[in-house]
Amino acid sequence: MDSAATIRLGKEPLTTPPGIRTTTDAGAPAESDEHSLTIGPDGPILLQDHYLIEQMANFNRERIPERQPHAKGGGAFGYFEVTGDVSPYTRATVFQPGVRTDTLIRFSTVAGERGSPDTWRDPRGFALKFYTADGNYDMVGNNTPVFFLRDPLKFQHFIRSQKRRLDNNLRDHDMQWDFWSLSPESAHQVTWLMGDRGIPRSWRHMNGYSSHTYLWYNAAGGAPSVTGATSTRTSATGSRPPSGPARPGQLGGER
Repeated sequence: MDSAATIRLGKEPLTTPPGIRTTTDAGAPAESDEHSLTIGPDGPILLQDHYLIEQMANFNRERIPERQPHAKGGGAFGYFEVTGDVSPYTRATVFQPGVRTDTLIRFSTVAGERGSPDTWRDPRGFALKFYTADGNYDMVGNNTPVFFLRDPLKFQHFIRSQKRRLDNNLRDHDMQWDFWSLSPESAHQVTWLMGDRGIPRSWRHMNGYSSHTYLWYNAAGGAPSVTGATSTRTSATGSRPPSGPARPGQLGGER
């Protein structure tokens, strides 16, 4: 007997509204998003149901490991408009006078994992993505003008000292301070961290510093080295509430 004659499709009619269809990864309409292909109405499921296998494969791989570090963050869309003249330093269109560019900014904590509170004492990172006419341009940094180290070989060890221990899944203050005390170049950044900027009042109360040095090119062929800094129009204050009522035209807690 022809085996094809013994196979009945166990698919049920679609219950989705007319004109709305789930598709496969290749973009083809899926026959059903509720029922697998079976031999008969109550028969075994067929391995040849490629849409079922595709859904299971996607499910097994959809949990993306969190960032290391800067896992916890959020942001907003806006625009960047050049109000001064920095053309002596760069010929990039995005930084020419009067140019307005759609921009995304993301704020984050450094050591905190996904789901961690916003109240941890931790430097804050920020990332700017400029959607320029020539392509995307990215700039990253922190809310402090200095950092814990200079040699990138130490970076991995530093981040591990701030993360949770593998043996008990807890953060370890001794581990954090061991790194800082054994790396004297971190002292300056630790003073920033233990001040108001270690727990900012909000995203609006933070300055941003590019941390990295960028090599730009100007129209004359020069290649100046630059660093970027963004300043909040409020003030870089900590999480403490304002000491008194705000004056007219002043945000509460501004200094």
